[in-house]
Order: sequence, then structure tokens, then C-alpha cells
Amino acid sequence: MAYTITLIPGDGVGPEVIEAARRVVEATGIEIQWELQETGEKALRTSGSPIPDEVLENIRKNKVALKGPITTPVGTGFRSVNVAIRKALDLYVNLRPARSFPGVKSFFPNLDLVIVRENTEDLYAGIEFEQASQEMRRLREFMENEKIKVSEDAACSFKLMTWKGSIRAARFAFEYAVRHKRKKVTVVHKANIMKATDGLFLRAAKTAAEDFPEVEFEDRIVDNMCMQLVQKPELYDVLLLPNLYGDIVSDLCAGLVGGLGLAPSANLGERAAVFEPVHGSAPRYAGQNKVNPMAAILSACLMLRHLGEVTRAEQIESAISQVLGEGKMVTYDVKSTSEESLVVGTKEVADEIIARMKELSRKPY
Repeated sequence: MAYTITLIPGDGVGPEVIEAARRVVEATGIEIQWELQETGEKALRTSGSPIPDEVLENIRKNKVALKGPITTPVGTGFRSVNVAIRKALDLYVNLRPARSFPGVKSFFPNLDLVIVRENTEDLYAGIEFEQASQEMRRLREFMENEKIKVSEDAACSFKLMTWKGSIRAARFAFEYAVRHKRKKVTVVHKANIMKATDGLFLRAAKTAAEDFPEVEFEDRIVDNMCMQLVQKPELYDVLLLPNLYGDIVSDLCAGLVGGLGLAPSANLGERAAVFEPVHGSAPRYAGQNKVNPMAAILSACLMLRHLGEVTRAEQIESAISQVLGEGKMVTYDVKSTSEESLVVGTKEVADEIIARMKELSRKPY
């Protein structure tokens, strides 16, 4: 079967890791027509917008996109392109597996977690009011009427959560658990303090759990969950979190299994899906053939599974496991020895994965 897929290289090291992923996917023999779309800094220079309307329209048309990291200015400039894409396409779940690989240094060699993160609401949605804005002045008036003092130099961020957003993320977590034979869903929250917002998310999870009695259900407060994950992560299976906690805890889980160089993700909605590595654009490494492409390649594996091409995804994952297990043809971030004689970069890792895929395809089953 042939597929048409939107390809977004991104900023910084994005074009290098996405090119590596593209080559590996094509090495499976699957027929794909890639439609290149520019976003981020390059699009901002050429079109005046970091996310031109035609990019969103292309993803809507193709329904699937493979995307590189995009630079988001810190503290100033345009808001996150990633957040804008998720909201525009209603990609309401962020799926992030965190699994151990042979040969990668980790205190937990047999870890296999899946993080399900609500992806469009919460503080991470970036609904903020600056000091001099009209909205902030109205907020001050409201709070003064409630006899709550607010200084003139204050800023505000809204934590907006809805039943619709919470319940659909919760149902996805349980449906995923059933579909992939996972045994337990743990909802992570701070409902002891934020009783309205996180309380709503917890109630939605409990409601969803009632329809899936075959899946064990429990809840954990987010600060305690972080401690549990660095002490005994093997007790957990599928983690369900609101947007901001999900962003933080999923990076923690990536650290447990070797770092962001091995962390893929999928942004999923009813009408579109965007797959991307978790790591940032790392502009200081751009063009140096240095960054680990495995997160992008593993994101492409999630994409293939989404398309129903499970065998081809498994072919790539098996090759990655072999390459990591030997520990020779890997980038600096996952190299387990101090050997400096062999410098391996982004392109060479992709070459090695493709070579292993060819070897595996020749072996009899």
C-alpha cells in the first residue's frame, strides 16, 4: 500500500534526524510519497509565520505527519509551534513510550512504561496575560472585588481543563491498555491542592475506569509519582497525566531509559496524527552530523504502527536494538564506553540501522 505523508524537517538538527528517519523508513520497502512542509524559523523568514496555514492544511489532507523539532523562543517571541499544531488539529493525546534498550546505560534495564498526556489544555496551553494587558486589568478588578491583592507587576497564567478534554484522554489511556495488553493505568494529579482542575481530571479518569474493569486503576499525586519513578518504576505501566505534568514526567521517564535521544512521541487526534522526537532543535549542533537520530526513527516506528505497518515497525526496532546492544555504531550520548577512536554521527547511525535491517530480512524465521 502507498502512503502520502507530510514531512516537516523543523529547525536546528531537525532536518538531519528527520532525513535519517526518512531513509530508514524507505529501507523497509514501504512506498511513501513525502510532501515537504517548512515551519519554524525558516517559515517565519519566508512567509512571516512560523506555521503557515498551508502546513496545517497539508496535514489535514494527509492525516499523518513526521515532524522534526522546532525552536521555541524562551520568554519572548512567538508561542510554541508545537502547541499551535496540537490545538489547530485537536491532537488531544501525546503518547510517549519509555522502554529500556540493551547496551544503554540505565539503572532499570527492563523498564517499559507508556505515558499518555492530555495534549491541548492545562497550563501548558499557554493562556497567559501580561502585566499591562486589558485582560490582566479586568482580572485585577475581579480579584480586588474579592479582596485579593494583586501587585501592579503581576502576570497570570490560566489552568483551563474541561470534562471533554479530560475524559477523552482518559478513555484513550484505557483503550490503549486493553489494545496493547497492558495491565494497569495510573492517573497522576495534584487534586489535593487544585481540587477544581486536577479534581476534574481525576474524576474523569475514575469515570473512564468504570468501563474497563479488566484494567487495574490507581491514582498518584504528581510529586509522589516522581519519587516513585526514580525508586521503583517497575510498579507502573500506563501513566495518564494532564498536559503540564505529562510534559515533565515523560522527560523524567526518558532519563530512566537513556535520555531524550531514545524518546519518541505521537500526537494523536480523531482526524490527524503527528509523530516527532521529544528532544529540542539543539541549534548549536545543527549541521554537525552529531545528534542521535534514534528518537526520530522510533517516532517513525510509531507512525508505521499507526498506519498498520506493524511488521515493518518491528523490523526497524529490532535493528535499533541490535545496534544499541553492540554499542559501537552509536552516537556519543548513548555510548557506554570511553572509546574515542570511532566517531559516529547521525548519518552513520542511520546507515548502520539500515544495514542491520537488510541482514535481518535475509535470516530465515
